[in-house]
Amino acid sequence: MKKTVLFFLFLVLLCNSVSLFAQTEPEEIKPETDKFEDYFYESLKQKGIENYDKAITALEQCLKLKPNDAVIYSEMGKNYLALKNYEQAYTSFEKATQIDPKNKWFWVGMYEVSYETKNYNQALISVNKLIEFDPIYKEDLMELYINTQQFDKALVLINELNETIGKTDRRDAYKMQILSQGKFQNGEIENLNLQIDKNPKEESNYVTLIRLYLDNGDAKKAFEITKKLSEAIPNSAWAQVGMFKYYLDNKENEKAINSMNIVLTSPEIDSSVKHRMLNEFLIFVTKNPQYGPDLEKAIAYFDKDPNINVAKEIGKYFHNKKQWDKAIHYYELTLKNSSGEYVETNLLLLQAYVETKQFDLVAKKATTLVETYPTQPQFYYYSGMANNQLQQFKKAKEMLEMGLDYLVDDQPLEINFNIQLGESYNGLGDFKKKEEYFSKANQLLKNKK
Repeated sequence: MKKTVLFFLFLVLLCNSVSLFAQTEPEEIKPETDKFEDYFYESLKQKGIENYDKAITALEQCLKLKPNDAVIYSEMGKNYLALKNYEQAYTSFEKATQIDPKNKWFWVGMYEVSYETKNYNQALISVNKLIEFDPIYKEDLMELYINTQQFDKALVLINELNETIGKTDRRDAYKMQILSQGKFQNGEIENLNLQIDKNPKEESNYVTLIRLYLDNGDAKKAFEITKKLSEAIPNSAWAQVGMFKYYLDNKENEKAINSMNIVLTSPEIDSSVKHRMLNEFLIFVTKNPQYGPDLEKAIAYFDKDPNINVAKEIGKYFHNKKQWDKAIHYYELTLKNSSGEYVETNLLLLQAYVETKQFDLVAKKATTLVETYPTQPQFYYYSGMANNQLQQFKKAKEMLEMGLDYLVDDQPLEINFNIQLGESYNGLGDFKKKEEYFSKANQLLKNKK
């Protein structure tokens, strides 16, 4: 009997043990590696649907299991960056690089955070490290030097990159920006002379040096480099840039004109250089008007310039000098060669006609322009003013009254309208109206003062 009871108790305990084992299985005895993977994949899933906070929570669980896992810190950096929590993002990427400094992408993460926050000094740390992985990051280092105003280091690096992998427009622009500050020019001039001696067929070194000398007003040295360039590369259009200035200064006018024409026809020379050359020639022609035909020929090279209407700008140059005949010539040339008429050019031309007392031309042209631009009050004004001068008072009055309807917020023009209307009514013998408009003009003048 005693044995039977003991056997029964054994069976009960055995059943309870099996039951307890079944209740603890699967979670509490799951391997740690499986838990880590579950949390990690959960973080990737949450990041994929932009639940960055939940992704970070899952990664924190990963770190409890593997406290020194660089990949987890990198993933945390990515999620913090997406949340624009830049301080935590940078700290996370930095921790990843401390654990595994040979992984390039951890350093890239640090760089991205620094650049996005415009902390360029901090970005220098990661970029200098990234250069060890890939020299292409030297381009980024150059820009960081520019952004941190370390122009001396930037210039050295630009010259190195130009020599090792070739020039780019972006680097050239940065270089010219740096060299516009005089303190860097002496070192660059020395470097360019060395480069020319080392590689005499590289035209760009001559060009940069010529520009530097010209910008500093040293035409003599620019000419010396130009001569070197023409000897090394006889067909170079850039050689003529320096020659032009030298010839002008030495009164070798025909040679200067020849050099200018070569430059203006060259697609290799940028438009800023061509415009500067034309401006110098314009000043020369002002003092030497016999070369006017050569100026017109030069202007023709700019007919398709999308940015500046050169003939009009030259007309304005003579306009400001009150050389009305020349201004008129270039305004008319502008309108002749343009695909359409321009309001500003026509207004300038009408004013120049007035200054030369060509009122018949003013009346005729302004009346035509009213038909083309019916809402421009200035053309009505010129038509009315010219007809007053021609004693066509009725027509003048009609044009001026119509023009007033389009006049908005232009007090000086309103004053002139009233004066001319007073003149019209005076000519028509209506002295009451004359006084009325003159009084309006006087009142506006008082208000203006």
